[in-house]
Amino acid sequence: MKVIYGKDGDSLICKPAGVGLGNFDGLHIGHMALINTLISESRFNGLDSIVYTFTKHPENIIRKKLFTPLLTTVSKKIELLNETLLDYLYFDEFDEEYSRLSPEAFVKTILVDRLKIKLAVAGFDYRFGFRGQGDIELLKALGRKYNFCVVVIPPIKVDDTVVSSTLIRQCIAKGNLDQVFKLLGRHYSITASVQSGRRIGSKMGFPTANIHPEAYLILPQDGVYITKTLLNGVLYNSVTNIGRNPTFEGQMHRSVETHILDFNEDIYGKKIEVYFISKIRNEKKFGGKEELIKQIERDLVITREFFGINY
Repeated sequence: MKVIYGKDGDSLICKPAGVGLGNFDGLHIGHMALINTLISESRFNGLDSIVYTFTKHPENIIRKKLFTPLLTTVSKKIELLNETLLDYLYFDEFDEEYSRLSPEAFVKTILVDRLKIKLAVAGFDYRFGFRGQGDIELLKALGRKYNFCVVVIPPIKVDDTVVSSTLIRQCIAKGNLDQVFKLLGRHYSITASVQSGRRIGSKMGFPTANIHPEAYLILPQDGVYITKTLLNGVLYNSVTNIGRNPTFEGQMHRSVETHILDFNEDIYGKKIEVYFISKIRNEKKFGGKEELIKQIERDLVITREFFGINY
């Protein structure tokens, strides 16, 4: 798979293409159904397959004061789509000028002229162009005008509910990780480099890897979670706290602190990826250090039992 950033990479597109359209935030099971259809239909018709998306979420450009937290970074999208048979992943820059393109101008100047589109694959609720004026019916009409076919992916449902990035954000915010796994098709994860913290965990005998994920990513609600931590290609069992450490006078910003089980290496500065598997409890303020230590010990017992680890 080749990754293209903006129109400077248009010269890499040498043949007619099938194009998957959408924001693809989260790359959930609905997105993957679309992308797998794109790949198979493109191959059947002798076309290159292109996922066309953006480095920034359009809603965060259009609605500046109503920020939409994201599920995936650009690098995570690349990692996940690199595992498919996709030919190109195209990241365009969505800005205010771009947002003013009419639906037909978007189709003509970008899809037809730049991407050489012969096949469009989009979700049933796809919108495009100025203020989302374009819909699937208009895309089909423009396809007839500019000589490309349109394949529409119907709603993908889990437990009778349509899968969407918005729904997944809501589930993550509530700590409903079982549902998140069903909707994403994988455990939700965040990646960042380990930084020095207040060393509260170490002083109590439970050293933690402290990370500060990108501010635009959504985090599960404050609480303690059973997690897996990927470090240098090895997946470790772990338990993670998200919150403000209320027992120790708290802090303004939320922190993510991961204790890796049976591990004592110095990993400051190392990049780790934390996968959220199951919620143990909400964060709470304890009466003091000793009470907190007893609760952490109980959290570790639950985590070890979950992973089937002997004491």
